Amino acid sequence: MAKFRYAYEKIVGLKASEKRQAEWMLSDAIGKLQTEQMSLDQLRSERKQWEERLLELSAAAVSLSELTTIQHYLDHLDSCIMNKIAEVHQAKGVVEQSRSHLGTKMKDEKVWLQAKEREFYRFRQASLVQEQNELDEMATVRFMIAAP
Repeated sequence: MAKFRYAYEKIVGLKASEKRQAEWMLSDAIGKLQTEQMSLDQLRSERKQWEERLLELSAAAVSLSELTTIQHYLDHLDSCIMNKIAEVHQAKGVVEQSRSHLGTKMKDEKVWLQAKEREFYRFRQASLVQEQNELDEMATVRFMIAAP
């Protein structure tokens, strides 16, 4: 019996490779998003600590210059937080774009795999028909030899 060989096997392999690459890109984008979110959380935590410190020091007898310095640092942290929020938003966009790209690659691979399965089904049906014809021919020859 002949072995099944799909003429477009290299394309199927290429599509699977493209899908794997898209999965890696998505994984990388998600990792970057998580890193940005953790950095944002750290900035917010640091801001909260300095805000609490400012409140504590404002109740105590502390120089105005020290309070002003802390307030300037809080303003700087606010600026950093706003920049980080923009970076997180951008990272979310990259994740969504990577997800969309992966979806496209998955559909593309599925189309080629289905085409391969259909071709294998046709090959299998043709093999079964050929096998049945050979069995019929052997039965006919035996019948002819047995009947003098």
